[in-house]
Amino acid sequence: MLSKILKKERNRKGLSQATLSTILGVSQQTIGSWEVGRTSPDPEMLKKIATFFDISTDYLLGNENNSLPELNKKDEKDIAKELEKMMSDLDSDSGLSFYGEPLDNDNKEILRTSLENTLRLSKQLAKKKFTPKKYRKDE
Repeated sequence: MLSKILKKERNRKGLSQATLSTILGVSQQTIGSWEVGRTSPDPEMLKKIATFFDISTDYLLGNENNSLPELNKKDEKDIAKELEKMMSDLDSDSGLSFYGEPLDNDNKEILRTSLENTLRLSKQLAKKKFTPKKYRKDE
């Protein structure tokens, strides 16, 4: 399982084995060995790989399913439109304030990022839940 997930994550980031080997500080042959399942990285290297790809070691080892459907251009457009609507509602006179003080630009940007991530995750979870199994790519 590690071999497939490592290769999938490497390809998702558009990295060659050589590039990943440089990033991780191992030889290209070592990466190839891991990807065909001939050998496995030690626990410290597993942590380093998981951190680099921003995934859990459990997922890397095949103990959990972190895969969510990719968002297409329409999904991205819908998210952007909904986000702009939410942010413009917050900018109105009856918008958000904290103890009577309006939000400053830094806090608005933090809120915007949080809302965007929430919309993105919600869209991906809905796609995963409502896409019939025969149309799913990763299962």
